Amino acid sequence: MAEKSILRLALSSRNLIIGLALSLVFVIAGLLSFLWTPYDVTMLDIPSRFQTPSAAHWLGTDHFGRDILSMIMVGARTSIAVALVAVGIGMGLGVPLGLAAAARKDSLLDDLIMRGNDLVFAFPSLLIAILITAVFGPSALNAIIAIGVFNIPVFARLVRGAALSLWTLDYVLSARVAGKGAARISFEHILPNVANLLIVQGTIQFSLGILAEASLSYVGLGAQPPIPSWGRMLADSQTMISLAPHMALFPGLAIVLTVLGLNLAGDGLRDLFDPKLRKART
Repeated sequence: MAEKSILRLALSSRNLIIGLALSLVFVIAGLLSFLWTPYDVTMLDIPSRFQTPSAAHWLGTDHFGRDILSMIMVGARTSIAVALVAVGIGMGLGVPLGLAAAARKDSLLDDLIMRGNDLVFAFPSLLIAILITAVFGPSALNAIIAIGVFNIPVFARLVRGAALSLWTLDYVLSARVAGKGAARISFEHILPNVANLLIVQGTIQFSLGILAEASLSYVGLGAQPPIPSWGRMLADSQTMISLAPHMALFPGLAIVLTVLGLNLAGDGLRDLFDPKLRKART
């Protein structure tokens, strides 16, 4: 009955349905680009440059004659891959740190973890990327590292805050009386009960990761040519906005719609997992 109720609420959530639909469009486009694109994104066709949308090129061409639809499809997989791996890094390192800090509240370990989080928060992802690229050079890998490092304290703080309240509950106290250690309690009892928060926050950070990747690519610190990137497509179009406005319009729309879809999905998941909101809707 509970599963049917959750499914019914999910299907009735307008934000969740619209958000997932928008997100899936670009996920499918990115996956499809591994197998097929209308044109080769590395092929230059100078005589066809600056073409407006037409039957041959649905979204037009850029200043090198490349098909913009094909570039957006390949750019989707670049943005999604960078954001997904970066969120994975943040969650994979941040969650254990948050659990450890909550399990050792007010200890030296807790202070070290939280002060380390404060230190990372003092440096925005763009500044971290600049520091990394100054040493290793600009690339998609360095963008992943920069965004991933910035995500670590986000998940660590979230998990620590949620876990602290769970450590005072009876079932956790019973587990301690039964002789279970802090690490075992954290992963067997605490982590499953904060999973819903991680799913929602992961969706939000995913959308922010796509924005961050576009920002880094815009300033030349993300994926490098010939790999298409939505941010670099915007950067290439800025000096030609009056001549070919479609060069900026379509990659900009791709970023806006993807981030909007993920944010709507995050709002829908939050409503779905929140017991108070779920009870009110039933």
